[in-house]
Amino acid sequence: MIEDFFTQLTWQQALGTTFGVVQVLLARKNNIHNYLFGIVSILISLFVMYRSKLYADIILNLYYLVMSIYGWFYWRYGKKEEETPISYSSKSEHLKALGIVLTCFAIMSYWLRFHTDSDVPFWDAAVSGFTWAGMWLMAKRKMENWIFLNISNSIAIPLLIYKELYIYAGLTIFLFIVGTSGYFKWRKIIKNEKRKEAASA
Repeated sequence: MIEDFFTQLTWQQALGTTFGVVQVLLARKNNIHNYLFGIVSILISLFVMYRSKLYADIILNLYYLVMSIYGWFYWRYGKKEEETPISYSSKSEHLKALGIVLTCFAIMSYWLRFHTDSDVPFWDAAVSGFTWAGMWLMAKRKMENWIFLNISNSIAIPLLIYKELYIYAGLTIFLFIVGTSGYFKWRKIIKNEKRKEAASA
C-alpha cells in the first residue's frame, strides 16, 4: 500500500510537472495560452500538496488558479479591451508587491504555526509570499514578476527536497533557469517594441 501510494504520488508529480514545464515555456515566449496549461498543472498540484501536508502551498495553488484565470483575461483584454503589453512596474506597483509578500508571510506563518501540523511553517510561508506577489505581477504582465518568482523558487527548492518531492524540486530548478531566461527574453521584447515605436514616429 505504501509503495502504491508513492508510485501514484510520483506519477502525479510527473504529470503536473509536464504541464508546468509547458506553461512556463509559453510564458517565457509571452504566449497567452500558458495560462491554460498552468491551470491543469495547478489542479494536479493541489492534490499532491494536500497529501504532503504543504498547506500553504494548497492556498498558494488556489491563488494560482484565480490569478491564472484573471491573468488570461487581463493579458487578452487589458483595461481598454486590447492586449496588454509587457511593461516595468511603477513605484506604486513595487510597493504593492512588497506589501503582498509581507502580508502573505505574516498570515501564512501564523496559520501554519498555530492551526496546522506543518513542520516548516516559516519556510512554507516565505515561498508563498514571494510567489503571491510574483503571480500578481505576472497577471499584470510586469517584468518584475520573474524576480519575485525566482526568489520564491530559490527558497522552494530546498524545501521540496526536504519533503522528498524530488520531481517538483527538479521542476522548480528548471523554473528558476527559465525564470532567469524569461526576464531577459521579456526585456528584449520591450526593447524591440520601443525600436518599432521610434521607427514609426
